[in-house]
Amino acid sequence: SFSIASGRLSYTLDLHGPCVSIDTACSSGLVACHSGRCALKLGECTVSLVAAVNLMLQPVASINFANAGMTSPSGRCHAFDSRADGYARGEACVAVVLSSSVVANGMLTGSCVRQDGKSASLTAPNGQAQQALLRAARTDAFEMLISYLEAHGTGTALGDPIEAGAFAAAGCSSSANDLAHLSIGGTKANVGHTEPAAGMVGMLKLVHFLDHVRSAPNAQLRVLN
Repeated sequence: SFSIASGRLSYTLDLHGPCVSIDTACSSGLVACHSGRCALKLGECTVSLVAAVNLMLQPVASINFANAGMTSPSGRCHAFDSRADGYARGEACVAVVLSSSVVANGMLTGSCVRQDGKSASLTAPNGQAQQALLRAARTDAFEMLISYLEAHGTGTALGDPIEAGAFAAAGCSSSANDLAHLSIGGTKANVGHTEPAAGMVGMLKLVHFLDHVRSAPNAQLRVLN
């Protein structure tokens, strides 16, 4: 069963904290990070191991996504580009260790989990809900100044503009009213959409940016949509 995926890790490593398998589609890895952070804050554990994996072992899912019109015929994630026509699938295995000091020292200052609720369709994003999520996460992080945003950026004509609009409307800028000078990145343009692991892949890229003050360019960006 699905629960055994995380249960086997706790069994092998002799871990005694909360052991949970999470499936919230593309946000699974980040929701797991949120859960790990909450467990640390509640004193349920002193260290959290958070992992997210996406492997393409059978063609069934790829065929279904293609039939639904979700994937790009060109096999590229043209994130924020005028050629955006769907996403390309990717594989990833990502893990992070969270400790009380990591949370206390500001490496993971705030987090928030929300749902889109009602939107145009089951898979269509809700801009108002995205704005509320961003504002709640910023509140949890004590309204810290934002210098870089790692976007979902799937490379769809519908989703990317809604996401960028939510950034602007939620006041995610490097100064009071200057979104133009805020760096916005997206890993999917470079490595594809790793689905349940996508959020954590983006988070590790964000940590790399904080360490080096430099981010990988959007490999597919030619003309903004």
